[in-house]
Amino acid sequence: MIDIKKIRENVEEVIHDLNKRGDDFSHLKEIITLDQNRRDIIQKAEELKALRNEKSKEIGILKREKKDINSLMQSIANIGDEIKLYDEKIALIDTKIFDVLASTPNIPHESLKVGKDETENRIVNTVGKPTTFNFPVKDHTELGENLDILDFERAVKISGPRFVVYKGLGARLERSLIQFMIDLHTFEHGYKEIIPPYLVNKQSMFATGQFPKFAEDSFQVTGENGYLLNPTAEVPTINMYRDEIIDGDKLPLHFVSFTTAFRKEAGSAGRDTKGILRQHQFNKVELIKITKPEESFKELEAMLRNSEKVLKLLGIPYRIVELCTGDLGFAMTKTYDLEVWIPSQNTYREIASISNAGDFQARRGNIRFKRTKESKTEYVHTLNGSGLAVGRTVIAIMENYQNEDGTIRIPEVLRHYMKVDKIT
Repeated sequence: MIDIKKIRENVEEVIHDLNKRGDDFSHLKEIITLDQNRRDIIQKAEELKALRNEKSKEIGILKREKKDINSLMQSIANIGDEIKLYDEKIALIDTKIFDVLASTPNIPHESLKVGKDETENRIVNTVGKPTTFNFPVKDHTELGENLDILDFERAVKISGPRFVVYKGLGARLERSLIQFMIDLHTFEHGYKEIIPPYLVNKQSMFATGQFPKFAEDSFQVTGENGYLLNPTAEVPTINMYRDEIIDGDKLPLHFVSFTTAFRKEAGSAGRDTKGILRQHQFNKVELIKITKPEESFKELEAMLRNSEKVLKLLGIPYRIVELCTGDLGFAMTKTYDLEVWIPSQNTYREIASISNAGDFQARRGNIRFKRTKESKTEYVHTLNGSGLAVGRTVIAIMENYQNEDGTIRIPEVLRHYMKVDKIT
């Protein structure tokens, strides 16, 4: 959530920066009007409260002196109702301001390219050359079904479209990748491993920016608790510290979270319906950082290198893309995407997003820190990044390591986990 003080002090600058996202945010001027009205009403309410207190003291004095208090009592008889009316107006304005702020995205970082959509993202670096073959390339769906390691037909019977049953060495490949990524990020990169709850509440979804904007993309569990299925480990991991004040000496906090994520993919009708590229349920290893403000962009670059290391060790061609303002996520101020080469599509596809939310999520979740016991509280910065999306990594391995006979070589770094060097 954007600091209302920032809007109050320079609304035109905030609108200008937000408009880089490709929308018109001039409606934020309404907040200035609402905020001024709120201040005026608060002043009137405080004046009435002061008057009531003053008259109450006079009445007390007159009572002790056994003098008539009827005229004074009549003069303040309606003050309570007037104050209540002002309080109701203030609450209504507070709700309006909150609703506007809650639906307003983060301000793009000044370094980002201004662009309308993903076609204008900036390619930062390309690592490795696209894999070439001297035989017709099969996609991961055909490979998986021929090897009997991916079963889409039975998944549809069990659940419906956009699900898969991993079988045999396909299941082992998924599991091996999770173990490999967790081991890399904990032992080499120094993250603390956690497995958070898969069910989250609405407050958690709001804090990280999924609610209210992306409510239609979430799976809600029926029942009185109002639980929702976790859409990404970012949600439960960051919310561990919601409404807390962290000791500044403990920052930065680094976590690697394994979760199964669930998304309706409501806004992607007709896109990537074949295979496991875009599923309702998928496994993910997520990197989370909670930092001091001055450290967050340095930590973002380090997180990018940590995610890259997975692809380097797997030997999969990829590129780094810096998102332009028009492709930036709702809660983020800066994002890098890692895109892997998918031979069957003859293109790069996203496998990870590494993002800095600044203090945007911290304000929504009230996550603060103190540099010393005597210092004032400040909002932390939060970062998250895929380390990586497991299913898409499976696709990249299957397609880039396929053989002419339809078998799949196992990257050397995974053979310790897989106990085989080839899927046949």
